[in-house]
Amino acid sequence: MDPLRHPDLIEISRRLRLQLAQVLDAEQEAAAITLRRRSTIRDRLLDAEDRGEAVRIACVDGATRTGRVGAVGVDHVILERDGATSCVAIVHIIAVEDTAV
Repeated sequence: MDPLRHPDLIEISRRLRLQLAQVLDAEQEAAAITLRRRSTIRDRLLDAEDRGEAVRIACVDGATRTGRVGAVGVDHVILERDGATSCVAIVHIIAVEDTAV
């Protein structure tokens, strides 16, 4: 009998592969959480711009703006919705969430 094909080794190998997959999934999730915690509002807006996503922005004055991120500058974001654009200074943004326009 081939020592590498022993039934006990096959079962141990299967369990180890399963554990490795679980560890890799947990590490990827932890890395994603860390990235979200360390990302700035501008980082999130840049990601939304790259993906062509719409966002809802809450501003310090209580207003909300919704639209597709058209451009992100050093200190502002341009939102596009229904052919109109609006410019919001990043220092006035308190929250950004993904949404469907």
